[in-house]
This record gives sequence, structure tokens and C-alpha cells, in this order.
Amino acid sequence: MAAVPVIDISPHRSGDAATRQALAAEVDRICREIGFMVISGHGIDPDLIAAVEDISRTFFDLPLEEKMRIVRPAPDVTRGYMPMKAEVLVRSRGGNAPGDLNESLMIGPVDADGSPYFTTPEAGRHFATNLWPERPEGLREIYERYYRVMDALGIDLMRLFALALGLPEKYFDSSVDRSISRLRVRNYPAPEETPIPGQLRASAHSDYGSLTILKTEDRPGGLQVLGKAGEWLDVPHLPGCFVVNIGDMLARWTNDRWVSTLHRVVNPPADRVAASRRQSVVFFQNPNYDALVACLPSCTDAANPPKYAPTTSGGHLREKFVATQLAYAD
Repeated sequence: MAAVPVIDISPHRSGDAATRQALAAEVDRICREIGFMVISGHGIDPDLIAAVEDISRTFFDLPLEEKMRIVRPAPDVTRGYMPMKAEVLVRSRGGNAPGDLNESLMIGPVDADGSPYFTTPEAGRHFATNLWPERPEGLREIYERYYRVMDALGIDLMRLFALALGLPEKYFDSSVDRSISRLRVRNYPAPEETPIPGQLRASAHSDYGSLTILKTEDRPGGLQVLGKAGEWLDVPHLPGCFVVNIGDMLARWTNDRWVSTLHRVVNPPADRVAASRRQSVVFFQNPNYDALVACLPSCTDAANPPKYAPTTSGGHLREKFVATQLAYAD
């Protein structure tokens, strides 16, 4: 593909059998070729999306000292605030670069209770307590609402993906019903100085889990995807749409039938720096920590034996999280 495709997913919920199957076939084609798509017809309230964006900007405009009160407590705890240059995403692929030029705020599951599944040693830190700032007022309520609707959308997308893979529609339900997903809002400030050579807003990486649902902004210095011919493709921004891509875990599940594609966020052109502040709202769907990730039955045959040993979601993700971290900036 020479561009990231745009599709309407509403027929998955409302179409007849033939229409749903046609949509599933298109999703399979996209995930084989590029692993990225821009989706409309998702059904998420635009007012809620705007509320998340607005209150997040207010948080990032706070003094650094105040934001650091809820700084991420450890490399394997994906909660709280991460300051500028504290992460290098390319390290998850074995590369290295100067610290990425963004800051972020992260939360995890919002409805975990005290039952054994969430508290046993096997759960590790995947259900660590969320860290909430004192200001702005109302952020916790808005983030929790958004997390829940994104979690539901992620499950719906996995059902569409199951159909695209020739599996029963609810095949993945038991692997994502107690997920260790994350909501992460990234702020890319307008640069105040020239980046160090090799330094990007977000260095080239692939995502780690099953799928990612991204709400982005149309600002200079945006998201790019690496095409099969080795060229970087700009991801289109369409109002009211989400960018969806598959992650490493789903590529592994499908025996690389589907691709987890490298992507990055580039620096703005020097003549457009003033208007380049950018924010992205990202939901990373990560399967249940004990979900078995082994080659799917529809993705192997005599000519295509399983490429990977079975693993679990939790162990895979922890390794990725720890690999990308740098010491926090002063």
C-alpha cells in the first residue's frame, strides 16, 4: 500500500452477513500489507474525546515540579507522569537515540477489584494503582470514562479481527476481558531548541500489545508509518476518526500473517515550529496478563509452521517496558 487506508467499521455492528464478511476481508488485507488503518464509524462520543484532550492540555501546562509529584515510580510500572526525554522507544527494537521529545501521562485498568486474579504474584505490577494529579479537577473522572469506552471498542475490534482471521467472532474475548491495557496521553511541545541529531518526537518503534487506538491532531511534525518499499508515509488526520494499528503481540499470534509496522513521530519543519504543539490520546490494548499467545489455528499449515514459541502477554510486555526507559530528566 502506498498510503494508510481509511475504512468505515460501522457495518461490523449493523451490516448483514455479506457486508460484515466483506469488511473483515478488507481488514485482513490491510493487516497483511501495512497493519495501520484510519477508522470511522466507531461510535465514540466526540464530546468525550474533546474533554480528554482539553483537560490533558491543562495538566501538561502545569509547572514541571507539580507534574513530577506523580512521576512514574519504576520502569515496569506504567503509571503516572513521564517527563521530556525520559524514554527512547527505538530501544524496544534494539536501537538507541537521544531521549524522545515528548512528555506523557499514563493510567491502567480502572475497574480492577481485590479478587485474586488482580492481586496474586502472577499479576505482577500490571494492576498497579493509578496515580492521579491534584489538578486539574475532574481529570480522573474523564480519564476513567474514556478508558472504559476504549476498552469496549478494543474488544469490538478484536471481534472484527477474529472474523478477518477466519475465527469465531468471540475467539479473543477470554483473552481481553481482564486486560492490562493502558491509556496514555502524550504531549509534544513546540521545540524551544534544535533537536540533537537522531532525536525525534517519538523514535521509530512498533507497539507491543494486540492493538492501538489513537486520536491525534493535525499539527506540523506528525505520525509516519514505514511502508514496505522503505519509505515513510504520513498518516492522514481525518476529523472524528481514530488511527488503529496492530502490535507485536497480534503479529506473533498470527504467525506474522499480519504485520506490526514501524512508526515514528517526526520533528516539525523549522519554519513551522510555532504551530507545532501536538497531543495524542492513545489506548494500548494489551491482553490479560496470563493470555497464552501461541500461533492461531487459522495461521499455520504444512507450509507455514509456527515461528514462535508460546508466551504470555504479561511477560512479553514487561520486557518491552523496561527496555525503553532512561533516567528521568531533572
